[in-house]
Amino acid sequence: MKKILSLTLGLAMSLTAGSALAKDDLTLQLKWVTQAQFAGYYVAKDKGFYDEEDLNVTIKPGGPDIAPAQVIAGGGADVIIDWMPSALASREKGVPLVNIAQPFKRSGMMLTCLKESGIKTPEDFRGRTLGVWFYGNEYPFLSWMSQLGIPTDGSENGVKVLKQGFNVDPLLQKQADCISTMTYNEYWQVIDAGIAPEELITFKYEDQGVATLEDGIYVTEASLDDPKMVDILQRFVKASMKGWKYAEEHPDEAAEIVLENDETGAQTEKHQKRMMGEINKLTAGSDGTLDPADYERTVKSLLSGGSDPVITKEPEGAWTHKITDGM
Repeated sequence: MKKILSLTLGLAMSLTAGSALAKDDLTLQLKWVTQAQFAGYYVAKDKGFYDEEDLNVTIKPGGPDIAPAQVIAGGGADVIIDWMPSALASREKGVPLVNIAQPFKRSGMMLTCLKESGIKTPEDFRGRTLGVWFYGNEYPFLSWMSQLGIPTDGSENGVKVLKQGFNVDPLLQKQADCISTMTYNEYWQVIDAGIAPEELITFKYEDQGVATLEDGIYVTEASLDDPKMVDILQRFVKASMKGWKYAEEHPDEAAEIVLENDETGAQTEKHQKRMMGEINKLTAGSDGTLDPADYERTVKSLLSGGSDPVITKEPEGAWTHKITDGM
């Protein structure tokens, strides 16, 4: 009897080990640091949604010196999260990125200005100093200014662009009249610094008709040529969207999961729970499938840069429904 039990136990352990070995590895590179902006992926990992799809997913946080397109081009990740302007610009420069899913339906980007600056409309930007993020985040801003016919060369009739760090100091220290903020992050940092909402005026890219797609899921073309990788990606996107749906329905728990994964200890519960609420507004209604109309709007905006467009020609093969259709 003991021998049978021993054999049974050994077989069970062998099967368990075999099951663990059978999982497919996948590395995800985030666009920024660990925060609720990426809750869907952390939730999918924490709640076992990736395990259910036989995936072993490694999530790599981003940072100010990390360009996701460069990471995947160098083989440091299988999948990246990036904004479409950056991804399309990278594609035109030779990194064959393809959008395989789009969890974010709306843009959270905006310019936040001090009311005391006297700025009331975008035309009032002329002659002002505006804080802008770079590392690929400048493209939506440059496209917007081009459409307004406002030079970004610091001339009297144009704007002076302040290369903004990933903080709100230029506004607090009055080095800039307006700074780049996200509805879910930096805007609230300004508020937490003691500036009341009524002392601010915001210009959302969505409201200005110049919004471009953010936080899409991208891979290289080579991944889509590999049937096994296509299967892995379908399982990854399916589990990730399950994570996003769970985050939408359990925002406080999702924020807590993000905090548990923040190895820096820099994030606070108050900020992450507030961020989760704002992020849910951007992912609401998305099942991960890219809407071609949203893609076309983004491309049109990026091409309309006058003498300095973000991209110079209509992209080809820059997105696919191959993954979301196969889920």
